[in-house]
Amino acid sequence: MKAVSAIIASLRSWLLCLAVLSSIQLAAQSDTSRLKALYDRCLDMDESKADSINHYANFIEEESLRLDYDRGPVLSLRLKGLAEDLRGNYSAAIGWYLQSLDAAKKLHSDSYELAALNDLAYIYVSTKQPQKAKEMYLECVALAEKKADPYSLESSYSNVGAIYNQLGMPDSALFFLEKGLKTALPLGERVDLTSLYNNIGNVYFQKKDYDKALEFFNKNLAAHEKNSSESESWIDHLNLADAYLEKKDFVLSLRHAEASLRIATKINAKSKQADSYALLSRLHAARSDFKNAYYFQLRSYSIDTALVNEETNETIAGLQERFNAHEREQDNKLLQAAMEKEKLRNRNYIYLAAATAVIAVIVAISLIGKRRANSKLMTRNALIQKQNEKLAELNSEKNSLISIVSHDLGSPFASIKMWNQIIEEEGDRLSGDQQKAVKRIHDSAIRGESMIRNILDVEKAETNQRTIQFSEFDLVDFLEKQIAGFGPAAKAKNISFAFSKDKNEIKIISDEQLLARVFENIFSNALKYSPRDKTITVKTTANATQAEVAVSDQGEGIAEDKIPFLFSKYSLIGSTPTGGEQSTGLGLSIVKRILQELNGTVTCESNSGSGSTFTVILKK
Repeated sequence: MKAVSAIIASLRSWLLCLAVLSSIQLAAQSDTSRLKALYDRCLDMDESKADSINHYANFIEEESLRLDYDRGPVLSLRLKGLAEDLRGNYSAAIGWYLQSLDAAKKLHSDSYELAALNDLAYIYVSTKQPQKAKEMYLECVALAEKKADPYSLESSYSNVGAIYNQLGMPDSALFFLEKGLKTALPLGERVDLTSLYNNIGNVYFQKKDYDKALEFFNKNLAAHEKNSSESESWIDHLNLADAYLEKKDFVLSLRHAEASLRIATKINAKSKQADSYALLSRLHAARSDFKNAYYFQLRSYSIDTALVNEETNETIAGLQERFNAHEREQDNKLLQAAMEKEKLRNRNYIYLAAATAVIAVIVAISLIGKRRANSKLMTRNALIQKQNEKLAELNSEKNSLISIVSHDLGSPFASIKMWNQIIEEEGDRLSGDQQKAVKRIHDSAIRGESMIRNILDVEKAETNQRTIQFSEFDLVDFLEKQIAGFGPAAKAKNISFAFSKDKNEIKIISDEQLLARVFENIFSNALKYSPRDKTITVKTTANATQAEVAVSDQGEGIAEDKIPFLFSKYSLIGSTPTGGEQSTGLGLSIVKRILQELNGTVTCESNSGSGSTFTVILKK
């Protein structure tokens, strides 16, 4: 009996131990369930509770260590990422989400790994990184296929399809979306297909297969109308209106666009109203009804502007609410902590007031300094204006003086030519030296008259005294005549002209007389600076908007450092005419002036010893 009593006592002891152990295990399970419930509740919190989410994440982390709860790190890391995500600190959020993903992989928990991948993909979409989002969603697809969970598969296929469409890869998008549809259809009403239908419709829209897009947009509309979800059907009407607009079916497009506007107005959704107005504007523009197109564009713009202001106010209110929420949480702490905080706040107000006063003083000093600087600037500008007026007056006097002097000098040269001609008529009575002297007098008179004419041309160009006479003519025929006119001068130095043209006729609108002056100077320079027995190449090219003429010689060329001064008045760059010809330094200045008036340009490419190419570009 004693032995039996001992056995019974021993059994009672064991039963008591088992009861204690069971109660401890149940308590632990209860604590971990509480942590999981707290985690689930945090997932539903918005940005105003970001600080609370972070607090609960730390609490779950500490309790998980105490309870040896292996899933605790995954939960706490994900919540920390969520808190930073809601604050807009995306870099920090990605760091926490990556740690959560690593912890889930160590646990071999497909569900938590899938959640972390979706978190990362979503944040990459939010930060305009679709390529990285695609990588995350593809990992979700692989994991969902491994789990063989149809709900996860449908969601993953839909997400990766939408990303491929965003990346401009509609065929890849359609491949995954159709797999998602094939997975979801057997589930019947247990899964919502509207998002999938919408994504597929958008892919076909991007592929410009508007009939297929309409098929899925109509399915979406039917599903939303069946569920009496009027607000959700807004996007369906908008998509249908857009697709019908692309098909030029303006009647159906207008019907759905107006339906989308009615819904947006009924639910008072300003951003949706703006989108509907924008679509109506495009629709009426396509119908050439520009009055209504302008009206709806104004309505869309006014709402968008108001929304920007409203969003700004909401952001400020949200920040204020977050601040107030933080204050309320802090007020729940010990009274001493609240008092210390109040002291700190008062101190901050003092610092803020002092900082405001300092800023006000700095701003006042800056304004005074700026006002003084503006006053000095105005005085300086007035002085510069007076100087400019004086310079303009002096320049006008200079131009007038040059014109008068040049004009008056013309008469003596005319007299010299006249008397020289009389002497030439008595040439048979003159000796050889006298005849040479008479010829030199004649040449000098011609050069003098040419120089005076060039000076007058330059000054007239500066004062815009000549009215441009535009007409349409053939540039090729014009150049052939100009080249023919230089035949005798070229023959004297045994120089030939080579004319290359890409078209037999190039019609341009310009002043033929002024353009003749341009090429007279360019061809004259080419002959003047080309040695005997060389070739001058003239090449024309043209497109729809302009014609180009390149004149190349085989002379000694121009040093690179002289080219910037080539088109200046009276510029003598050091090159010497090969036949003893004279140069005034005005020819290229006249060329540049005339081309500026004709809306053309002239450039020079040359190196010393390798000839020069002058390119004239004329607008057609």
